[in-house]
Amino acid sequence: MGNQNSPPGSFNIRVYGVLVNEQKQVLVSDEYIRGNYYTKFPGGGLELGEGTRDCLKREFKEEMNLEVEIGEHLYTTDFYQESAFNPAHQIISIYYLVNALEEITVPLRAKEFDFDEQQMEVYNKTRMTETFRFIDWDNFSAESVTLPIDKIVAFMLKAKF
Repeated sequence: MGNQNSPPGSFNIRVYGVLVNEQKQVLVSDEYIRGNYYTKFPGGGLELGEGTRDCLKREFKEEMNLEVEIGEHLYTTDFYQESAFNPAHQIISIYYLVNALEEITVPLRAKEFDFDEQQMEVYNKTRMTETFRFIDWDNFSAESVTLPIDKIVAFMLKAKF
């Protein structure tokens, strides 16, 4: 047992989708959270009572209004990663390949962190906002994404395909 006076740590389980379209482009989410910029794979937090694949379907529906099919499991974090937002949390991220089952209707940006006025209004209220874009396969690499676990997945993706 640990020190009774220290706050208990907890796990933060995240589920992300790697979507590569027919033009060999990789979908990323550009996010502005509490004054910091992140480029990452789309997805989010697992909720209690939810399976990982259902979580990912829900996240794509909420964030992009997009129905997706969850494909093969790509990677689950296999090392200790402290949360960037809460040092008492350990991050475990699970990644799947994803296929869009319909046309993407959210605005897609050509350049990174290209937030529109409405997205900035959301940021001003919640201190977070996001937008989406595709990165051409030839330009995509571990350097394209911000988070350490995403970098591993990007490297694996490039090696696999």
